[in-house]
Amino acid sequence: AMAKGGMKQAAAKTMTKGALADALATKSELKKSVVGKLLNGLAEVGAAEVKKAGVFTIPGLARIKTRRKPATKAAKRMMFGQEVLVK
Repeated sequence: AMAKGGMKQAAAKTMTKGALADALATKSELKKSVVGKLLNGLAEVGAAEVKKAGVFTIPGLARIKTRRKPATKAAKRMMFGQEVLVK
């Protein structure tokens, strides 16, 4: 059975960079500032890798990959039962 409010729930708070640095610092027994610098370095390397190779992988966690999708051609299309001019 579904809850009374439907599928909408309160948006979960995402972890900030500072909170992530804090959590990693306590787990690895390092200073928060050191972990912050490490995260900045990871972001820089990741951005450079995605730009160069199109893919960046953090083993066991995430993979960032770029996609090339051609632009939609301008034409008349059927959308939601009506003809729409796509520019």
